[in-house]
Amino acid sequence: MKKLVILGSTGSIGTQTLEIVKDKKGDFGVLALAAYSNVDLMEMQIREFKPSFAVLFDESAASKLKEKVSDTDTKVLSGMDGLLEISTLDECDMLVAAMVGMIGIQPTIAAVKAGKDIALANKETLVTAGHIIIPLCKENNVNLYPVDSEHSAIYQCLKAQDKKMVDKILLTASGGPFLGRKYDELKDVSLKDALNHPNWAMGKKITIDSASLVNKGLEVIEAKWLFDVDIDDVEVIIHPQSIIHSMVQFKDNAVLAQLGLPDMKLPIQYALYEGNRQTMPERKIDFFSLSKLDFLKPDHETFKGIKLAIDSYNRGYIYTTVFNASNEIANRFFQEGRIKFLQIYDIIEDALTLNFDYCKTPSLDEILNTEKEVYDYISTKY
Repeated sequence: MKKLVILGSTGSIGTQTLEIVKDKKGDFGVLALAAYSNVDLMEMQIREFKPSFAVLFDESAASKLKEKVSDTDTKVLSGMDGLLEISTLDECDMLVAAMVGMIGIQPTIAAVKAGKDIALANKETLVTAGHIIIPLCKENNVNLYPVDSEHSAIYQCLKAQDKKMVDKILLTASGGPFLGRKYDELKDVSLKDALNHPNWAMGKKITIDSASLVNKGLEVIEAKWLFDVDIDDVEVIIHPQSIIHSMVQFKDNAVLAQLGLPDMKLPIQYALYEGNRQTMPERKIDFFSLSKLDFLKPDHETFKGIKLAIDSYNRGYIYTTVFNASNEIANRFFQEGRIKFLQIYDIIEDALTLNFDYCKTPSLDEILNTEKEVYDYISTKY
């Protein structure tokens, strides 16, 4: 039985991971669960899956949880110390890194150093610290299994292929809820509009990132690190139906694609089973009902997320942290009604004008210090 530590157990990826654990009885045990502050859902998960440990990052929420589950054998921890403790448990076989945002970086690094295989759904980890994570995985003989549907698709296409023959990664994007609109048409879109994704059910932060195409910019950088390609060899293609999850073009001009319905359970299950296929009872593609599959070029003038991400990477790795951190706080401000949708781009562009003297390959401390500086700058200015 493979023992899992799941960071982000109350979010979309975490809850679907637990559904797979429940469906595949006997294959997995839940050693530890972690989330930010959702006391009620965490209590339900503790009572159903009986983990040895549970962490809520928010200390006040952790105190409430501790009282609620005092009749169980689950030890409740809090804060970054709690995340680091469960991520390095001797009994852990695989860490599912599904917490949203840069909060996942330190636990993931700690788990890699401890030799734990990683099922990675936290793209910010590689975006800001890929130059640290990838060498550490090789050094510690750790397997990194992508959970994002696009990166899982690429991973599947590359399996048993000669990596030297890869010509280009073709990363698909649905285009989000505002596909086809021009810049002026986005001035007064609401939070409800941005959260109305046509294909995927995701958390608020990722759904808004999808609407701005910032999410796809993050995925471009993530793909560069996961598959050891130049960032210029990752091309984004808008595919509104979300049936083709990504493709790989080879130097002989062959293209391999992975297809499936827009459902995260397949990539999650594929990662949990280390790239080995298992049966899945959910619905399948009915090819006869598909009227067409469309492919479009991204509108970089309207949706600046991809271009800003690539620009930040090309400036030096510390600026991927600036890009990511400024987007995180801008995304939150939009959710809170403090800014309009298009101001997300304004805030990112503003933050990227800041000067950081760190070398091209910043340390973890430099990454975390930069994150704080960006947060402080934006919080003070906006």
